[in-house]
Amino acid sequence: MTPLVSIRALCKTFVVPGPYPWIAARHVPAVVDVNLDVADGEVVALVGQSGSGKTTVSRMVLGLEAPTTGEIWIEGKRWDNLGEGERQARRIAYQYVPQDALAALDPQQTVLEHVMETLVVLARVPRADAAERGAAMLARLGLAHRHHALPRELSGGEQRRVTLARVLALEPRLVVADEPTSGLDPERRASVLEDLVGNLPERAGCILVTHDLDAAFPYCHRVVVMLEGRVIETFDPRKDTPTHPYTRSLLDPWQDTSPGAL
Repeated sequence: MTPLVSIRALCKTFVVPGPYPWIAARHVPAVVDVNLDVADGEVVALVGQSGSGKTTVSRMVLGLEAPTTGEIWIEGKRWDNLGEGERQARRIAYQYVPQDALAALDPQQTVLEHVMETLVVLARVPRADAAERGAAMLARLGLAHRHHALPRELSGGEQRRVTLARVLALEPRLVVADEPTSGLDPERRASVLEDLVGNLPERAGCILVTHDLDAAFPYCHRVVVMLEGRVIETFDPRKDTPTHPYTRSLLDPWQDTSPGAL
């Protein structure tokens, strides 16, 4: 069966200019030879500390960053080499949940207006239907009583649920969520992840970018661990025990992972 997303030998190198004209630019490898498939209905956690390359991979999957080398295929069609004009018609099916929810929201729009605008502008849904669909999705996410609230009047968890509602109301085939629980306490992290994964459309795939491996465990089918731009371990959290010392340190930062302790 053709994967929903197929990443092959993906590399990304950033060119950092020198501080002065006479100092040569540096080439910084951010992603190195990454291979990854996401199947229909699969939730894959892309895990690693800051600077591991996970966000860069997610941005390349969505076409927000161009690969240096490698290929990205979505629904059996080459994606990375398309121009933006060709991508535009398909973008509605491939959606992004941002890390900074408040920055992604219009301070002058209410909760319901955010979801309605997404449906009207991107999906060309009539306003009356958009209001009905938006209200239904907000109710599923526990925001039925917050339709007229502005972003500054919402809690951090509520702000994130608004960004989820905008995405999920479009019934996408692929959702890429970049640290959707950043800054939340453990209880709210679990609640937001449950709302995201529990409301994905049938057969939709999800790439969950996170540094919080422990929080991701109950909500994903597979964990892909990145370090210094490379994939160092892949496992099924429902039945496998991670073996790499770096992965174990993400689960328990206080444990001794030195060679003598293994």
